[in-house]
Amino acid sequence: MGWIIGLWSLIGVFLCWWFLCVKKDNINVMKKKNKGKVPKGNKGWPLLGETLDFIACGYTSNPVSFMEKRKSLYGNVFKTSILGSGVIVSTDPEVNKVILQNQGNIFIPAYPKSIRELMGEHSILQMNGNMHRKLHALLGGFLRSPQFKARITRDIQHSVKQCLATWSTHHPIYIQDEVKKITFTILVKVLMSIDPGEDLCMLKSEFEEFIKGLICLPFKFPGTRLYKSLKAKERMMKIVQRIIEERNHNHKNINEANDIVDVLLKDYKDDESNTISWKNMSENIIEMMIPGEETLPTAMTMAVKFLSDYPLVLSKLLEENMEMKRNKNWSDDYAWTDYLSLQFTQNVISETLRMANIVNAIWRKAIKDVDIKGYLIPKDWCVVASLTSVHLDDINYENPLEFDPWRWEKIGSGSRNNCFTPFGGGQRLCPGIELSRLELSIFLHHLVTTYRWAAEKDEIIYFPTVKMKRKLPINVTKINT
Repeated sequence: MGWIIGLWSLIGVFLCWWFLCVKKDNINVMKKKNKGKVPKGNKGWPLLGETLDFIACGYTSNPVSFMEKRKSLYGNVFKTSILGSGVIVSTDPEVNKVILQNQGNIFIPAYPKSIRELMGEHSILQMNGNMHRKLHALLGGFLRSPQFKARITRDIQHSVKQCLATWSTHHPIYIQDEVKKITFTILVKVLMSIDPGEDLCMLKSEFEEFIKGLICLPFKFPGTRLYKSLKAKERMMKIVQRIIEERNHNHKNINEANDIVDVLLKDYKDDESNTISWKNMSENIIEMMIPGEETLPTAMTMAVKFLSDYPLVLSKLLEENMEMKRNKNWSDDYAWTDYLSLQFTQNVISETLRMANIVNAIWRKAIKDVDIKGYLIPKDWCVVASLTSVHLDDINYENPLEFDPWRWEKIGSGSRNNCFTPFGGGQRLCPGIELSRLELSIFLHHLVTTYRWAAEKDEIIYFPTVKMKRKLPINVTKINT
């Protein structure tokens, strides 16, 4: 009798095992059926990939031609190889949203080797997880404080008016150079409270050399672009580190932060577990200078370019800003909120950011296989969320190559929809959004209420960064008030 019970027990175990195996196989089959496919594409030439085509489109009037050609062949998401990396490129706003929103557990920052070399091991761009969230919160909190807003509004007004006052009506003004005098000075003051002088001049000169190497071939032997930029960074590091050490020595207790150095030092002293070095802090400060020399002045230059090309927009902008000036009785007693309440001005800024695409793409790396809308992004692959493609797609915007600030009356100025992401998104959304808009608003207000101008012929170049070929020369005439 015992052997019969044993036989039935063995049969029962076998049936259970068979059932579980069949179920597991069915699940695996279903997973394979449901799993997305790696996007189609062409990796191009060995080593070079499709980099030459990618660079060439940056010197044409159509900055999305590289993306559009591959999009037509392979779909909204495709694979390619550019700047020494095999990548998956997304021109789909919904896929981009997932890439931008998911941090740490799915995607981590990933940038071309030249950027990684220049930014350093502890770069904010490469920072991830709790450390990044903490730094982001510290910066955002300081930039949103009422004391900072009141002080920086006055500082920007002073810097803009001082710059405009030097313009001559007898020879061309090169906008691309002029706006950097405003933005870099302001940002260095926000970062380190440095006033015009030897340190500021030295930092500006070295930073101009440093920034040239952000997008270049990743070779760093003497004479190469990357080598020269790294040497410029070393010289900047000495200045910034000296300022941080002097501030730390002279101010043992920091009750109210006046700049970003104060913010970082206060956190350093309050957090006993903090292991950041002066070198790391200096690198972070240098990295934060990029908007003052690159992104913000480019946005200002592009705004002047578009206003020059669209006189109806300029007329409406002038009308709105003159009205505010009259309401203020021609005084300079403006607050942060006064500038940001200029609705058409904000629409002009949004349209400038949409068309200029100063940050053309966001680079990430998948730390595990991820399926988005049927596209499989394999583990360890780089993925590039193309912002330019979305901003200039006629599916997302009617007549996308037309500069039309009135479109934002329907969309909502600065709307945070999937199709408008000039400042990135998710946890890495730029903490200086409002400050950037403020500086653009103040510049445009004082420009259009001080001068009339005529722009000389010039072209936009989109590689390695967005800029004007001739620095946008204009001839100005002072408005009699």
